[in-house]
Amino acid sequence: MTIMQRAAAIAVMTFSLAGLISHSSPVRASDLNRGAIPAPTSTLQGNNPAAPASVPALDAPAPAASVTPQFGPAQAVVQPLPAVAMTEDDDYDSLAEAVAAQDSAQVDATQRCLAGAIYFESKGEPLAGQLAVANVIINRSKSGRFPSDVCSVVKQRGQFSFVRGGEIPSIDEGRTAWRTALAVARVALDAEWDSPAPKALFFNTPDRRPGGNVTKIAMIGNHVFYR
Repeated sequence: MTIMQRAAAIAVMTFSLAGLISHSSPVRASDLNRGAIPAPTSTLQGNNPAAPASVPALDAPAPAASVTPQFGPAQAVVQPLPAVAMTEDDDYDSLAEAVAAQDSAQVDATQRCLAGAIYFESKGEPLAGQLAVANVIINRSKSGRFPSDVCSVVKQRGQFSFVRGGEIPSIDEGRTAWRTALAVARVALDAEWDSPAPKALFFNTPDRRPGGNVTKIAMIGNHVFYR
């Protein structure tokens, strides 16, 4: 084969290959290369948690001073407890101190009746005995078994031998024993000292005992107390 013939043959083969390449299916080419096409940058950033753009920025905590409290100032939310009126005389170290602290400037009817019973029944007795007598009368007025007020208890017929015609005899109110009886009456009425004979409803001298079913609870001075 001559040189010219070889050149012609190469040219024919070249044109044939070019025609084959130009008629190849574009669909097949795209199918073969589909997996190699890089995804768009925005898609990778959306699916890749490691991508910096996909990590949401965390809000910085607000400064403490900018936080608005849910409630107002403490004094506007917590209501203060009501103040309890207290005086220096509300607490005593002894019954004698409580008695000495009483003011006898004004005397009402209840105090006068109770003081009269204390005076006639227990003057000269220890203060504890005088207070126990006073509390017997007060206990009776609250029991439902006797009249409901102190004066009526004291003046009840047949209960106290010092009562004359339903009245308390007159008393020299300048006497120390009266002032003491009046102070003890106030201590008892205001419950400023506990009774040494709690819940007692009767008292008598040791040689006499009240009738009925009673229980002895204390003996103070020249009186025995029962309930």
